[in-house]
Order: sequence, then C-alpha cells, then structure tokens
Amino acid sequence: MTIQQTRPTATGLGLPAGTTHLPQVDEDAAPAVPRTSIGRPSADEQLVRWGPWLSAGALAWLLTQQLLPLPGLAWFVLAWFALGLLVTAVLAGMQGGSIAVRDRLAASVITGGAVTVGVALVSTVGFVFWEGWGPLLHLNFFTDDMAGVGPRDPFTRGGIAHAVLGSLIQLGIGLAITLPLGIGTAVFMTEVGGRFARLVRTIVEAMTALPSIVAGLFVYTVFILTLGQPRSGLAAGLAIAVMMLPIIARAADVVLRVVPGGLREASLALGASRWKTVWHVVLPTARPGLATAVILGSARGVGETSPVLLTSGAAMFFVVGPTDGAMNSLPLFIYSNVRSGEDTAILRAFGAASVLLVLVLLLFVVARLLARPPRSTKRRRFSLTPRGGWAQRGLDLARANPASVAGAVSPAPTPVPPPPDPAFPTSPDDRPTPPQEPR
Repeated sequence: MTIQQTRPTATGLGLPAGTTHLPQVDEDAAPAVPRTSIGRPSADEQLVRWGPWLSAGALAWLLTQQLLPLPGLAWFVLAWFALGLLVTAVLAGMQGGSIAVRDRLAASVITGGAVTVGVALVSTVGFVFWEGWGPLLHLNFFTDDMAGVGPRDPFTRGGIAHAVLGSLIQLGIGLAITLPLGIGTAVFMTEVGGRFARLVRTIVEAMTALPSIVAGLFVYTVFILTLGQPRSGLAAGLAIAVMMLPIIARAADVVLRVVPGGLREASLALGASRWKTVWHVVLPTARPGLATAVILGSARGVGETSPVLLTSGAAMFFVVGPTDGAMNSLPLFIYSNVRSGEDTAILRAFGAASVLLVLVLLLFVVARLLARPPRSTKRRRFSLTPRGGWAQRGLDLARANPASVAGAVSPAPTPVPPPPDPAFPTSPDDRPTPPQEPR
C-alpha cells in the first residue's frame, strides 16, 4: 500500500510540489541476510587465509615425499613454509597491490615464528616430563636424599630433597644480596643520573653477558683461595649473586625509565622530597615490572651449574647450614646423574629437571602475586572528607580559613569621594576667574 502526500507549490519560487513515499512491506520477498560481526572474518576471508597453506601442504608432500629424495618431517616442514609464503604472496598480489603482499608475508612470517617458538617450548617441556615420569610416581623421590644410594638402584630408594633444599638456600642467599643492590643500582641510574651513572650502566650491560664459569672462578679465587674460606653453600650463593645482579639491575633500570615523568613532577610539586618520591611513587608504580626483573634473575641463578660445582661441590645428604661444607643443588644433581651414564640415573636426572621446571614456575607465580597491587573488595563511597575527618590528617580548617570562624563578612561600605580642591580644578567651570585690570 502506497500513501502519497502532496504539498502546495512554494509561492513565488516556482518549486514543484513534493511527494512523500512510505516504505512498502513485501510479504513474498526473501528473508534478509543477517549481517556478520565486524571483528569476525567471513567465509571468503577464512578461505583466503587458510587456503594457501592447505595447498602449500599438498605441494610440499608431493615434492618432498614423492618427486624429490627428501624424506623426513624436517624437509616437509621447510618446504611447506616456503611454498606457503609463495602461494600467499601470489594470492595477495592477485587481490591487491604490493602493500597487501607485504602485509600478508609479514603476518605469515611472524605467525610462523610464534608457532616455532611455541612448538619448541611445548616439546621440550613435554619430553622432560615424559622421560622423568617414572621417578615422579614415587613419594620418596621428593622426601629422601641420595645417602647410600647408587646410580643403579631402583626408584624406590633415594630422592632429591637435599638438592631442592640446597637450591632454595643458595637462591635465597643470592636474592638477599642482589635484590637491594640491583634495585638500588637501577634507582641510582634512573633517578640520579650523571656521568658516573652512565659508567655504571655500561658496566651493568657488559656484565649481563658474563659467562657463569667466570663468576664461579671469581668467587673461588677471592672467597675461597684469598680469604681461606671452605667450599660451601655460602660460596655458591655468592657466585649465583654475581650472576643475578646485572640481570636484575638492567631489567629494573628499563622498568623504572618507563614510569611517567609527570608522576615525579607532581610529587615534587606537592612538596615531597626525592627520596619520598622514589619510595612512595616510582617504586609502587613499577612494582609489576620489578617483580619481572626478580623473576628473570632468579631463573638465571637457580639453573646455574658451573658456579656451584666450583664453589660448593656435590653432597649426597642433607646440608642445612650454608657454611657446613659442600651443598648440592638441582642443576648439579642433574649434571652428576647424566654424567654417570646409567639409565636409572639418567631417568632420575629427568625427574629432577621436571621438579626444577615446576620450582621456577612456582617462583614466578609467587612473585607475580606479591607484585599485584592490593584491591579493595568493599565499595567506597566518594566523599571529599577523608576517613576520620580533617583533624586526623593534621589540618585545622579554622586556622586555614579564618572566615569559617568569623562567620559571614559584610561587604565594605561604598567610599565617599572627597570634596574637590580649589587649587586643582577638575573641570573648566571650577577654574578661578582671573582678576580684571583697572581701566
């Protein structure tokens, strides 16, 4: 049904009369096609994205497995990736220009790199747990030491509890030394600056690539040979601290430089000192990044073998005191069992490696939980008055605003202008008449 509405011609303008057409409803028409989401790719886009890689996989199988003498999974994966990039570039060139080709190739290369890293990580962790699954099924593996246990003894005897305890003690010594020194060095390089700070930053960056054997030799020469101290867990902790210090300092320096300068300027503008600004503003803002720096340093220190081997040595029993002699650790336990050549000892090493991975994961989770800012579960109502009133904050409103005690102030009276001075006339009528000369 169509409704027409006419209107008269505009007077004096010569415009034709307009007609309004209302929309019609066609009951026999096909239903409307539902609109797809903006962020969800359509079927054509999915085909363009995955079609080249499916065809490249078929071509790679045909070339490597049927036509060319290139058997094996490695050749197939390499050919698949190369042919996938080629087909993707050809299809993008048919649909768009050079910009589309570069975009598709860059996305494919980045995705391929991410998949490669993910597969390598998952395969490594999975292989370690698969090989070490036998020892992990026995409870004594987590509660006993290796005192009186040989490399060929079954998994029902012996364990890694002494190595876990030694790793935790040595890591604790390293964190107790490197945590204040590393963060303090980062604060000095970021907040103080100057020529000496640039020199310190250069030394820290150079020590980041320091080989672990050099750190072990340094502690062995200074602490053991020069000072005459015995090989112990304390010496191993000092060597681990030398390895962790540049990593924590460098990562913390990068994190502190990301803190916006406006927060520092606002704190200083409110009258806070530089120390209070760093302690109450900069460090709380960078707390998650500082936790990441500590995690990186801890992961580097807990996996070191050569410094512990030089400075502490291996022990097959529990050693609780850091100065009580040789103290074993998980990396050193893994190295000793793999070096023995016995199948049972090698499987024990894989089980210890699985425990080491879980230990690093637990340290990561604990550090992230401690670095998380506190969240209030109660809803706080917005109020301009602080909790407890202004008196608990040390503010006296009466002293700060005397008008609050004196009450309302009446407006000042309008001043009355003084009478004009005849010596200084302000208008021509006020000027004195000059005296007339006598005739």
